[in-house]
Amino acid sequence: MKPPKRDNNEEEETVNSVSVAYHVLHKLPSGDSPYVRAKHLQLVEKDPDGAIVMFWKAINAGDRVDSALKDMAVVMKQQDRAEEAIELIRSFRDRCSKQAQESLDNVLIDLYKKCGKIEEQIELLKQKLRMIYQGETFNGKPTKTARSHGRKFQVTIKQETSRILGNLGWAYLQLKNFSAAEAVYRKAQEIDPDANKACNLCLCLVKQGRYEEANAILKDVLEGRILGSNDPKLLNRTKELVQELEPWRLAQVQHGPTHGLVTLEDAFIEGLDQLINQWTPLRSRRLPVFEEISTYRDQLAC
Repeated sequence: MKPPKRDNNEEEETVNSVSVAYHVLHKLPSGDSPYVRAKHLQLVEKDPDGAIVMFWKAINAGDRVDSALKDMAVVMKQQDRAEEAIELIRSFRDRCSKQAQESLDNVLIDLYKKCGKIEEQIELLKQKLRMIYQGETFNGKPTKTARSHGRKFQVTIKQETSRILGNLGWAYLQLKNFSAAEAVYRKAQEIDPDANKACNLCLCLVKQGRYEEANAILKDVLEGRILGSNDPKLLNRTKELVQELEPWRLAQVQHGPTHGLVTLEDAFIEGLDQLINQWTPLRSRRLPVFEEISTYRDQLAC
């Protein structure tokens, strides 16, 4: 007996099912556009140079420009072409939607960090803080949806503000501006404390010769009083800080006063406080987390 003939529709459904499974497996968008081909080169064929060429074609063709620009910049960063990626985003971000601008800012921050452009990184982080305060990032809502490694999750205003402040503090640490870093980390810890930022705050104090204060903060981490204190990734950092603090009673580190000089960081912190006061009547736009930040005015005068 001859096997029954398969209906053409059944064959098409089988092909389509295989195609869908293939795209899901490799996390590829469906279709055969320049952007889809670029993602195939990036994720399946592992051909970053070919992917970059195809991302260019996608941008010029207007094919998923938001995603194409961001993905192309990420691939360039992986190829040690971060400087080119920065210029790429600056030149073409005006073609992207308003919704894509925050993601592009996040990519830029990583690129600035990769290139050692700390001042640019700081300015962009400050801008992101202003946008959160003005209600542009969360649109007046208490949470927003974020993505990480293809996974969606909810982020609160406090978590996002504290995260950005943590990045800002780290940037000041790279510039060895320890007083500004300390002020920012103290803000971050008041909003949404964790052990990682506590260790960074401890480091700021060590670098300023304020060993007794640093020792008190490190003690809280070692005794598990702060969220994330038991994270194995922090083990080496806490050991290093313990070693640095061991001779703290004998150390004599000169720490001269600022004698009333106002730095750019002072001006930013003062400006942030003024911004808070300026927006006070607009309760519908004002975010509660900045009420908490504003209480730190005295501590933030570097």
